[in-house]
Amino acid sequence: MKKQTQMYYGADYNPEQWSKEVILEDMVLMKEAGVNYVSINIFGWVSIQPNETTFDFDFLDWLIDLLYKNDIMIDLANGTASPPAWLVHKYPDMMPMTVHGNRLVHGSRQHYCPTSDVYRQYAAALSSEVAKRYHDHPGIVMWHINNEYTCHIHECYCDRCRSRFQQWLKEKYQTIATLNSAWSTTFWSQSYGDWHEIYLPEEMPTFKNPAQQLDYARFISAMNLEIYQIEKAAIAAYSKEIPFMTNLMGLHKYVDGFKWATEMDVVSWNSYPNPFNEMPYPQFLANDLTRSLKKKPFLIMEQAPSAVNWRAVNGAKKAGQMRLWSYEAIAHGSDGIMFFQWRQSKGGAEKFHSAVVPHGEPKESRVFKESCQFGNELKKLQAVVGTTFIADAAIVFDWENWWALELDAKPRKLKYIHQLSRLYEALSGLNLTVDFVHPDEDISGYSFVIAPNLYSASSSFGKKIEEYVTRGGIFLTNFFSGIVNEHDQVYLGGYPGLFKDVLGLTVEEFYPLKDSMHGQISFDGQTFTTHLWEEVIHLDHATALAHFNNDHLPGVPAITSNQYGDGYAYYIGTELAPADLAIVLTKIIQDNDLHKATEEFIEGTTPVSVTCRKGKDYSLLFLLNHTDSTHQIVLKKKGYSILDETNVTELEVDAKNVQIIKFSHTSDHK
Repeated sequence: MKKQTQMYYGADYNPEQWSKEVILEDMVLMKEAGVNYVSINIFGWVSIQPNETTFDFDFLDWLIDLLYKNDIMIDLANGTASPPAWLVHKYPDMMPMTVHGNRLVHGSRQHYCPTSDVYRQYAAALSSEVAKRYHDHPGIVMWHINNEYTCHIHECYCDRCRSRFQQWLKEKYQTIATLNSAWSTTFWSQSYGDWHEIYLPEEMPTFKNPAQQLDYARFISAMNLEIYQIEKAAIAAYSKEIPFMTNLMGLHKYVDGFKWATEMDVVSWNSYPNPFNEMPYPQFLANDLTRSLKKKPFLIMEQAPSAVNWRAVNGAKKAGQMRLWSYEAIAHGSDGIMFFQWRQSKGGAEKFHSAVVPHGEPKESRVFKESCQFGNELKKLQAVVGTTFIADAAIVFDWENWWALELDAKPRKLKYIHQLSRLYEALSGLNLTVDFVHPDEDISGYSFVIAPNLYSASSSFGKKIEEYVTRGGIFLTNFFSGIVNEHDQVYLGGYPGLFKDVLGLTVEEFYPLKDSMHGQISFDGQTFTTHLWEEVIHLDHATALAHFNNDHLPGVPAITSNQYGDGYAYYIGTELAPADLAIVLTKIIQDNDLHKATEEFIEGTTPVSVTCRKGKDYSLLFLLNHTDSTHQIVLKKKGYSILDETNVTELEVDAKNVQIIKFSHTSDHK
């Protein structure tokens, strides 16, 4: 298997839009920018298969050879992301259908039904032809399969999808009686006598069956994964040494990243933080989540050099912002930074999306100059490639819980990513680094595990948490967690059923708040404002750390601690602002003497973001200053500044700037 040996830097390249003269100019500009890696052929289907019986690889042959001669590595896509017009014209029923029964038409992208046999057949055939021709080309270092699965089509309600859904359910449940039990169909007389009676969760008079909706979400993710597997298998028939991947989208709801990651050699995602957000925590969180899918380095396969084209107001990245946010990804495990796209399009829907090479003269462009400076700087970071990110704690993340939590008919609407982002912001402010873990993963190696708003989880996960805490682990969860099983059925005996014993409490009743409503709690001599949610908590064995101060919940416990075996389980029964949540987390950390990996390297605390990656015989300390002030850092031992190329024992990190310090496990600091 080909292995990465240097930081990847480059862009999504679409040379089919340009003349050969422009492409030759691009080779010069790419060298100037430090580009060593490009993605090609992502939307190349019609260019290499202009009709059903013709494959024309002349241009792609020329391009791949040209890139290789210019020392630019190639992430080669199979070109299946946008089916050509001739295919849609011949097979119009391969197109997806909306919930209202409207068949989509050609003219955009990703226009295919996820169960279409026609699309699967032609995508596999194209993949085979591409792999047969290029599998042994020395310039190819990665297979890029399709593009952003479910970005635009995350549901389809055609008859074929209904039939395939019925088949998928039969394979999952085996008997109709088992399905009826899992779906609680005795409610509202929904029971089924045969698989063919089951519809997709389309238009209905009122609330839909939540278990049916959950299985439909699982089904859509699974059907798209089948497409990926089909395309991958077609390529793998010819290619054995080149790694496989597709570009995920971080906090994208419709693809279960943990399941998909097992099919990839490398994981990547497309990162598009909003420049108007001073600290885009959801995107920062997504870096950690993407890395966590395989617990290995990942790639940023797309990001904008400046503005995008698809927001209502497309803000431009300020000077230095692209560099700082790119280093944020590297500090959290990325081994490559790519842009969409290399050269700004002349026409089409994305012509105003920024690119490394703008519509104007590149030598006069701030964006191009910054891209060149950053790209050449990355050449110093060879020591980063392949290193392991060191996490202090684990956050339990589950796409299926996300789907379940945001279905309707709840005490109030809750947004999973909103809750996670507030927690992540609080942890980031404390420089407590995290891995994300799936409920099925081993958590024994983490001293601190947090399960935020884990509304839906299996009974086996509940037992895992009990064993973890019994053996000395520290566990934290919050409101509306441990409520239902994987079929959206409530754990009886009192909330939060799954975690009731380990938390040592019972929640009698939920008190959801309107957006305009706020309450108060008292914690450790301080008063915090509550948001969204409160509840009536009764202590069984737990101790109250905070109480509600409200007229309707006077003196009711709000935050609790419970010793369970050798460990402790904590519960927060409301939503707190990130700054207040950080105070609660600080107490948990201090009371349990939890340590951070970075404490080995720096003295005291700092508002500068600090993370650590480790190689075979060295450690790398990343210092990212997102503040507007310069901050002094005192090191506990001598290190080597990779960017400044000097030995240091203390240093200043300027506002909006970065330092990377290498600590050798030998006497040689370089």
